[in-house]
Amino acid sequence: MDSHCEVVSMYLLRLTLAALFIALLQVPASYAGVKQLLQSKILGPGTPLQEVISFTGSRVPPMPVIESKADWEARASLIRQRMLDEVVFRGEASRWRKSKSSVQWMETIPGGPGYRIRKVRFEALPGLWIPALLYEPEGLTKTSGRIPVVLNVNGHDRPNGKAADYKQIRCINQARRGMLALNVEWLGMGQLHKPEYGHYLMNQLDLCGTSGLAPFYLSMSRGIDLLLAHPNADPRRVAVAGLSGGGWQTITISALDTRVTLSDPVAGYSSFLTRNHNFSDLGDSEQTPCDMATVADYSHLTAMMAPRATLLTFNATDNCCFAAGHALPPLLAAARPIFKLYGKRKNLWAHVNFSPGNHNFGRDNREALYRMFGAHFFADRTDYDAREIDVTDELKTKEQLFVTIPDNNATFVSLARDISTRLPRGPRVPSADDGPEARKQWQVDARQRLAQVIRSQPMTLGASLVDEKVDGDGAGQTRALLWKLKLGGEWTVPAVELVRGKPKTTAILLADKGRTSAASVAEELLAQGHRVIAIDPFYLGESSIGRHDFLFALTVATVGERALGLQSRQLQAVAQWIHKQHEHPTRLIAVGPRTSLAALVAGGLEPGAIADVQLHDCYKSLKQVIDSKLGVNRAPELFCFGLLEQFDIPHLEALIAPRVVTRR
Repeated sequence: MDSHCEVVSMYLLRLTLAALFIALLQVPASYAGVKQLLQSKILGPGTPLQEVISFTGSRVPPMPVIESKADWEARASLIRQRMLDEVVFRGEASRWRKSKSSVQWMETIPGGPGYRIRKVRFEALPGLWIPALLYEPEGLTKTSGRIPVVLNVNGHDRPNGKAADYKQIRCINQARRGMLALNVEWLGMGQLHKPEYGHYLMNQLDLCGTSGLAPFYLSMSRGIDLLLAHPNADPRRVAVAGLSGGGWQTITISALDTRVTLSDPVAGYSSFLTRNHNFSDLGDSEQTPCDMATVADYSHLTAMMAPRATLLTFNATDNCCFAAGHALPPLLAAARPIFKLYGKRKNLWAHVNFSPGNHNFGRDNREALYRMFGAHFFADRTDYDAREIDVTDELKTKEQLFVTIPDNNATFVSLARDISTRLPRGPRVPSADDGPEARKQWQVDARQRLAQVIRSQPMTLGASLVDEKVDGDGAGQTRALLWKLKLGGEWTVPAVELVRGKPKTTAILLADKGRTSAASVAEELLAQGHRVIAIDPFYLGESSIGRHDFLFALTVATVGERALGLQSRQLQAVAQWIHKQHEHPTRLIAVGPRTSLAALVAGGLEPGAIADVQLHDCYKSLKQVIDSKLGVNRAPELFCFGLLEQFDIPHLEALIAPRVVTRR
């Protein structure tokens, strides 16, 4: 009896192994065919790029038609207030704004003829210390009188930062002309050139509902505070100057802080509209802050300098960004009429450097600044000379200019991590003890809050069949319908509809790496009897923008939209279309943490057309984005402003219930 059972068992085992072997032989063939179908090109070359340019460009506010000085002053005052309240100081930043900044003076080192260098550190916000150097004319006393002050900011000079030769030369020349020159370090540069100060990490604060722009702005405004606290500071003569990212800092603080009376942004910015067609100008996170363009463009900020002394410096053949030929004319066109209203056209200067003409704040550009100082800060001095003083022998090494800061100095990551410990702040998810009505009401309220966070608006959908393809034959034949889905009249989403046999259910499939990467999942779904509609929503797969993709995603956020919102709205629209076409709700399947978040949001907002959600490699918490030190350049949709402030992953899952969310 036992031997007979053994024979039967062996026979069954052989049958099972044979079946598995046959299956293994068949799967690669069908998988390969499905993958080839998913690789079909649907969009024309450059379509995603052209659509994002059109989408963002149409939302940038134009310069208004101004009839009078009073009209402009009212508008400028409102823009300034809104920029500060709605862009710079959101969330925890409003508390940072009111906090007292500590200043600690360190050692004083010899400078050169007529000046000394005082090392100092100050808090931009509680726990975030900025190292700086004050170049101070020697012999100042309380009776010496008032002298001009200059905030010198630097750009993306990662290795040298505040010790860059061209910046030292500028500061020394200012001090030797009788000015207080503050040389501040920039976040992520020089002494602060550490991974957790990377500018693409500032968006971790955005995720928490706090402006990532605030640390940049407070570093500058606290620097001006420090300068004006000096007993010899003249509050009527306050200047700011800087190159590249320093030029961006200069126009930002100068436009929004009216204590600044002279401004020289050097090759640091252009209009958002200019950037849309000159990709070298597309700015990093701080230069393209969330929601800025719902309030103002950089053309507005330039005009807001009127009637204060303004020198717009650009380089003719800039090899980095903001070349004079395209960047300068729109800014002058915006600012000149406003300066004219004040009768101060002579206060608006423009300088274009031709030699060397590259991305520089070299001698020619520096001497343009010195001339500006002469005209506006030293107009009564007949001995003033704008020619640069040769101070080559007075330059210091990075080590000599090092300013000690705390080892536990705050960073973008540490600030975001600290804020996130108190998040989400939204109402708690009702428990089973609270009853079904409490959960239902929570879901109604939560959907409204989520829609506001992602800036959700309904999208109409129009479908165009592009082509039809077939792979295989017989029962295993797979038919592919290639669709162009026109969404909201502004976006074209490619979709491949895969059908095998007579499916009774439908699944929407999307993946972080594009639909082609999910071929194995598509094959599995087809084998289970699903119709599969594989799509590439905004930014992903065939909808990838290509070069500069994440910079355009930042631009989407600055005009008031959200990458996550676009993706989830597109998913909702596709689900509604399928529901209408096939008269049954659809499954939503996402492969990867990025698309899983979009699927959760879409599933939560679309209870009618989405039956259930399946997630592959989904985060358990959005706080993992912070802990992994992920930057916006790697996954822009994850940094939706204020999402973690209101929702974490479990809250989004609760919004889908009682529909099923499965993880794989």
